[in-house]
Amino acid sequence: MALITNVSDYEELAKQKLPKMVYDFYAGGAEDQWTLKENKEAFSKILFRPRVLIDVSHIDMSTSILGYKISMPIMVAPTALHKLAHQEGEVASAQAAAAAGTIMTLSSWSSCSIEEVSSIAPGLRFFQLSVFKDRDIVQQLVRRAENAGYKAIAVTVDAPRLGRREADVRNRFRLPENVVLKCFEGLDLSKMDKTKGSGLAAYATSQIDSSLSWKDIKWLQTITGLPILVKGVITAEDARIAIECGVAGIIVSNHGGRQLDYLPATISCLEEVVREAKGRRVPVFLDGGIRRGTDVFKALALGASGVFIGRPVLFALAVDGRAGVRNALRMLRDELEITMALSGCASLKDITRDRVITERDMIRRSRI
Repeated sequence: MALITNVSDYEELAKQKLPKMVYDFYAGGAEDQWTLKENKEAFSKILFRPRVLIDVSHIDMSTSILGYKISMPIMVAPTALHKLAHQEGEVASAQAAAAAGTIMTLSSWSSCSIEEVSSIAPGLRFFQLSVFKDRDIVQQLVRRAENAGYKAIAVTVDAPRLGRREADVRNRFRLPENVVLKCFEGLDLSKMDKTKGSGLAAYATSQIDSSLSWKDIKWLQTITGLPILVKGVITAEDARIAIECGVAGIIVSNHGGRQLDYLPATISCLEEVVREAKGRRVPVFLDGGIRRGTDVFKALALGASGVFIGRPVLFALAVDGRAGVRNALRMLRDELEITMALSGCASLKDITRDRVITERDMIRRSRI
């Protein structure tokens, strides 16, 4: 295997290894893919303001998320169908996250079941929930996550319909016979007839509820005692409503550039959401575009309580299974540690807003 020095190396190797249909499914974005590219490129427009002659002989990257202690502010985002990348699927990803001492978020579109991941892979897990037209299915999913020891529900709120992902259209994307949406296998799907495989995926997609609204967030709080996070908020206005609804956290996300194209990068939206949430003490997390420890530092400096990574996990899994994911998480951790040391930050609380300069900061300074 070629020498891997950063998480982006895994993507190059995964592109060579995976079938084109699968690689494109993981890597692609919506329409012109502008947001997909901008999610990564926007980080390069944020610069550092390091402090020197500070004792950084011991770096502490540990943090607490919703009251749970983790080793670093880097968590695994919900992504679909890990078994397209590796036969062990989400189980391997969850085992790697547990070994790294961090949180794994299982997708509703997982190719391993809620219970399978819980029983085989120890550690902290959140469950990502897509809300379907049939609320009984939603209740069954939530109940199963609760029973399996998942610690929070992350509700996707930016997908009333699926974005147009043209690579999937061109490739006529279908699930292979040996990969199914396992989270749906244990449900009472009496209305589904006997749909399996790709037909199951088509059915599930058709059942996404485009009438989902804030009242449904309130409803979810009545059926579970687990903390509710909303994933897909990028504006202060929606952050304000989310906080008024009593959510436990906000994940700033544009669905990895897979939904509405020409959205700003999530890192560009982060501060306006943080400003809205800060006074209410609601944690804000960043999802999208993280490829370096420097990216993690920048997100933390702009107010994020932690970050979620998606595609780097999938590509590392495709290349080297559980060991690949573990190594990807280790590399990001090591890069964050070096960035903290060279910026004069011995702990996460030292990563403050004055440690970075954004484009807006530079424009503001030029006007003074």
